[in-house]
Amino acid sequence: MNASRRPGYIWKSAIFALGLMTALAGCGGPDAKPGAPRSAAAASVEGSGLPGLRDRSALYNGWLRERFDAVLPAIMRREGIDMWIVVCREHAEDPVYPTLMPQPHMFAWKLTMLVFHDPGAPAGLEAISVNPYGGGDFNRELADYYRPGWTDRAEEPWARLARLVRERDPKRIAIDESATFAFADGLSATLKADLAAALGPGLSSRLVSAERLVVGWMEKRTAGEIDLFARLAALNRRVAAEALSSKVIKPGVTTLADLSWWTRERFAALGVEPWFQPSYYIVRRTGGPADETLRRTVLPGDLVRCDIGFSCLGMTTDIQEAAYILRDGETGAPAGLDRAMRSGNRLQDILTAEFVEGRTGNEILAAALAKGKAEGLRPSIYSHPLNRYGHGAGPKIGPAAVPGAGDYPLYADTCWAVELSVAANVPEWGGQEVGLALEQSAVFTRAGVVFPAGRQTEIHLVGAPAGAKTAK
Repeated sequence: MNASRRPGYIWKSAIFALGLMTALAGCGGPDAKPGAPRSAAAASVEGSGLPGLRDRSALYNGWLRERFDAVLPAIMRREGIDMWIVVCREHAEDPVYPTLMPQPHMFAWKLTMLVFHDPGAPAGLEAISVNPYGGGDFNRELADYYRPGWTDRAEEPWARLARLVRERDPKRIAIDESATFAFADGLSATLKADLAAALGPGLSSRLVSAERLVVGWMEKRTAGEIDLFARLAALNRRVAAEALSSKVIKPGVTTLADLSWWTRERFAALGVEPWFQPSYYIVRRTGGPADETLRRTVLPGDLVRCDIGFSCLGMTTDIQEAAYILRDGETGAPAGLDRAMRSGNRLQDILTAEFVEGRTGNEILAAALAKGKAEGLRPSIYSHPLNRYGHGAGPKIGPAAVPGAGDYPLYADTCWAVELSVAANVPEWGGQEVGLALEQSAVFTRAGVVFPAGRQTEIHLVGAPAGAKTAK
């Protein structure tokens, strides 16, 4: 990277990262198990262990420097791209734009033009901000990552961009347009027309889609990011365990909406942002109450499932776990539901064993479904990458084979929501078929898939108070 550096700044970021990892250690880890006693240190999710916003920015910006120095050049070379141009406007930012900006930068300044040029090894990647950074002290961080592309502020922006491109004479110029991935389709029709006019026919003939470059940039995680992702996944599981407990659920009183908004409030208190409205579902034996209010009220005999996730520091989490609401005299969930949980865990093992670098999403899906069915399971698989966006950049795995996104290959050092379900009959419910959905945040490296915060292997249990209404 030819942009100016601040060695002291990067060193302080590294020291801070070590401190953050230590602080987050109390939030749970790979061996965390549902239902285990909660120590004072790993306690409650009253404190997330996350740093304040200023310190988060320092950590994030250290990662951005590492990503510019190592991740982006490698992916540009992998895809045969020697120049990448990102152009967007204020209030109409490209989906990839936030991933290219240091914090606390929050939006594109008027007409924003970014140029990434790879002259080839051993030279470093050149990152240029074609237009002035904008006014105000809050933009000063940009100078640490982008060198100014202007010598004359009066020069017309498109003419300036065209001059910079001509001077470097790239063979393949990537732009953000894609029919397959929304993340790589951020260049508007208006701006593309302006770009083509500025470059002229010769350079415009070199324009290619940045589709695979954008996806690769967004999905690839550094070691530091993966380490923090593990802590965030553990925090998410702890919120789920608290929500699916007697601390929050009062059978006969608590509604699905209560659980949803309790989770929103908990996330807010922890300093993280939900990337979708937290959702809760009831699986109930047929013949339950017809009253609409009671249909959405948690009752003894119910299986309650959460689907919750949040965003933090450019990463997202996503999990689904389930709890059984005990009836009077019960000490555990119906055996049929426990068997469904074991079947779901088995399907997780089958699916993650098929994660092999270079395989496409469609190939992974087909192999996992075939093996699951061969073992007598009734599987559904619909897993997705987790990165800047929750339904993130990367290969699509299910629920059915799809051209395009399903044909994209799997790469190592990526984060995932391993999401699936199994159908099972519950003898204690008269043989009723239920679908048990499970989802856990996972990491795929060349060593394979791990659930860094563990996974649910036993159904959470919520005690039923005497005299509470029950689901018939």
